[in-house]
Amino acid sequence: MSAARQYLEFERPIAEVEAKIEELSRLSESAGPGAFDAEIASLRGKVEQLRREAYAHLDPWQKTQVARHPERPHFVDYVAELVEDFVELRGDRKFADDASIIGGLGRFRGLPVVVIGHEKGHDTTTRLQHNFGMGRPEGYRKAVRLMDLAEQFAIPVVTFVDTAGAYPGVGAEERGQGEAIARSTERGLTLGSPMVATITGEGGSGGALALAAANKVLILEHSIYSVISPEAGSSILFRDRAQAPHMAAAMKITAQDLIGFGIVDRIVPEPPGGAHSDRAAAIAAVGDAVEEELRALLPLTPDELRRQRAERFYAIGRSGAALAQLKKAKR
Repeated sequence: MSAARQYLEFERPIAEVEAKIEELSRLSESAGPGAFDAEIASLRGKVEQLRREAYAHLDPWQKTQVARHPERPHFVDYVAELVEDFVELRGDRKFADDASIIGGLGRFRGLPVVVIGHEKGHDTTTRLQHNFGMGRPEGYRKAVRLMDLAEQFAIPVVTFVDTAGAYPGVGAEERGQGEAIARSTERGLTLGSPMVATITGEGGSGGALALAAANKVLILEHSIYSVISPEAGSSILFRDRAQAPHMAAAMKITAQDLIGFGIVDRIVPEPPGGAHSDRAAAIAAVGDAVEEELRALLPLTPDELRRQRAERFYAIGRSGAALAQLKKAKR
């Protein structure tokens, strides 16, 4: 298997073929140019076929694994590719700066925006620095401060959600974690500026909702959005974390389930093999979807934006499709 890429369990057949490609590529260097070109081309075609087949039939637990894949694009990647002249604004003006939630000002395809998102980090050092994307109270209070700024200057807000949930540590609870999450959620719901949120990986519990109380909520094809992780849910209900795959299916946390309930508004397709297989294409697809939704919201007045947002959240679970899904789940 290639050391450059991490493979999930269901990707083992893909990994084996790619290992053969690497082996033939090394042999080709000693055997001379073009010695194994035909074989390598055939194997690459087989890899693409295997990848398309595997990702066309993912179950909820496999989608959970893909959503958590460490090589998926992170907030810093989206900002680097989509936001020009980004200026990070740090601190909540009350306690400290929280590196798990990053925010600032920039230009998104010509539009001035306030951009906020969870950052998990990409290696051991940055994961510790960003607390694995698990926000503390000061991170959510920073988000409120930035949303206040956006409303003051009539600037749209774009958020990227990717977190297992808010940090559950003692210090966070002592500093008012629940209150900070509630304030951030409330600020999103009452915001007088357009707001578009995208679930780019894992949307976990109130820590995700605090940045996703938006006019439009988008989700990548293999991302998840849930009130609790499948592992935690299985621990509570069955006292057995091994039941997590069954919990993932029962909780209806995939993008395809969520759009039926009206919890999300749009699914952004991922490249074959997931966002981590072609990060540039995934980021571009998210950018296109966010731009389309944002430009449709720009003509609305602050009162119209608040009304649209309220109607959107009141309607969750009330559609005919949502009720049909609930009845099916109960059976």
